[in-house]
Amino acid sequence: MTTRQRHIAHLHLHASLAEAQYADIIELVSGVTPYVQAVPPNAVQLDLTSALRYFDLSPYDVVQLAKMRLKALYGIDSSAGLAGNRMLAAMAADASAPGDTTWVPAGQAADWLYPRPVTALPGIGRTTAEMLGKYGLHTIGQVAELPAGTLQRLLGVGPARLLAERARGHDPRPVTPSEPAAHLAADFVLERDCLDPAQHHRAVLGLADQIGQRLRGERQITSRLTLTVRYADRSSTTRTRALPEPTNHSPALATAALGLLNALGLQRARVRAFAIRVDALLSADSAYCQLSLDPAADRARVAEAAADRARRRFGPKAVRPATLAD
Repeated sequence: MTTRQRHIAHLHLHASLAEAQYADIIELVSGVTPYVQAVPPNAVQLDLTSALRYFDLSPYDVVQLAKMRLKALYGIDSSAGLAGNRMLAAMAADASAPGDTTWVPAGQAADWLYPRPVTALPGIGRTTAEMLGKYGLHTIGQVAELPAGTLQRLLGVGPARLLAERARGHDPRPVTPSEPAAHLAADFVLERDCLDPAQHHRAVLGLADQIGQRLRGERQITSRLTLTVRYADRSSTTRTRALPEPTNHSPALATAALGLLNALGLQRARVRAFAIRVDALLSADSAYCQLSLDPAADRARVAEAAADRARRRFGPKAVRPATLAD
């Protein structure tokens, strides 16, 4: 018995989507294949394997069909990646210019993947990339050809095994049909392309404070934060971090968001906009807080509650972090 070759498409939507719009788009692409997985905040993944016989089209043509429907019905431009698994499809989409589709056939996956920098692999941040670079490991192919024992000595057994699998282009995860999870999002569009790291810091801090206020106002907590940076050439970078504990405390959210920003190492990047999204939301009544012997943590939460009361009475700009003051 032979196993059918999988064909996975990753569509990156070049638009800021409200939750209702995102749900409508998932319903639209479900008309192409029932195997659609939401990849918030602005992407979807489709398993086209069973749809090819129905449409009697090549995988590339089915992807174009989905993109044309998005453009015709919602006016949304998209870039796409097509490959044999979810990871390669997402990487191919990241390598595609707006409107383009990058197809990585199964027989050419290694040729396409190996010359790429290690930072193109999901989960490889600046710290890991710098450490690998010290040992002359700059491309994915160099990591893939490294003996398992050597990689384990550098990273540890678990991370080394996962990195080796990714470097060889392996990803067994299925596309699991799912609806977008409940979330809150905020974005900030700069007046002009910005190179100033201080302005980047202010923008992300302001968004984290805004999200914190909304969470507390709706009596919710979050355990995951996503930062998206959009550049002048319309490309973007998205990074997600799990929080140490579920929270709606603005300083905790700001620490996570600024950590993601600093890990990107933007330096002289021309940034157009920032967006922060929090999901995995729970009721604040179920929140727990790590016990601390530091009285400053308790004082910070008391001050935050007082600031929220002042905002409700005098307006949202009555109290702000000093960094955001005009």
